[in-house]
Amino acid sequence: MKATRGCRFSFHVTVVAAAIAYIYFSTVFVFIDQWLGLWSSPGMLNAVLFSVVALFCILSYALAIYTDPGRVPSSFVPDVEDPENTVQEIKRKGGDMRYCQKCSLYKPPRAHHCRVCNRCVLRMDHHCVWMNNCVGHANYKIFFIFVLYAIIACIYSLVLLVGSITIDSPKDNQQIEGSYRTVYILSGLLLVPLSLALGVFLGWHVHLILQNKTTIEYQEGVRAMWLAEKGGHVHSHPYDLGAYENLISVLGPNVCCWACPTTRHIGSGLRYRTPFEGSSTSRS
Repeated sequence: MKATRGCRFSFHVTVVAAAIAYIYFSTVFVFIDQWLGLWSSPGMLNAVLFSVVALFCILSYALAIYTDPGRVPSSFVPDVEDPENTVQEIKRKGGDMRYCQKCSLYKPPRAHHCRVCNRCVLRMDHHCVWMNNCVGHANYKIFFIFVLYAIIACIYSLVLLVGSITIDSPKDNQQIEGSYRTVYILSGLLLVPLSLALGVFLGWHVHLILQNKTTIEYQEGVRAMWLAEKGGHVHSHPYDLGAYENLISVLGPNVCCWACPTTRHIGSGLRYRTPFEGSSTSRS
């Protein structure tokens, strides 16, 4: 069952909320209004479309913040004799089962301890200061969908900004050059680097999803690959099921729901499918 967190606003969350509000109001009430006229048919259509994108962006962001990324149950103990559990993660040194001394709990596969949250997180990807929350098993898809809608909103806003400047509009150009000059400058300085950064970030996580890796697993995999090559072996990621299977493991089996911030498909987060299992085996 999906858990939620209490209200824990931070400076970074406030900055993101302010940026979203600024981009929305400047786009609808300045760019669209100046270019198309807010109450014209094209203006109203673009205002509605942009509002829908903004609504999904805000909804995804709020869910990513307040959804608990996944806690390790206090009763969890790895079952090394389970024939269906074909992969056991052990410590690099000693070969013992992974155990968190700070939480006094065994770590399920892909779980890691977050020093900021001060607890272990299931399938931890990273701690995001912009959400004041970890990105993990229960909220990774929501986080990914938020980034997706955020980049769509930024590019959409940027197109409307450029269009309202370069294309003749029904509004008086002197008004643009006057009272709205500061809005256009600030918006350009915000939207251009934000679109580039979010585009790179989205591409990075698409790459990770297609390989069924987390950011932590990618970093660990680089070292593991180097050690394997040094020893004359070939390293392969134990949770890589193939591009399509990796995709549906994160976004869900229903393609129609891929763009929705829903996580009904994720399972418990205590066990994950591997290539060594049959394709019909599902996560528990």
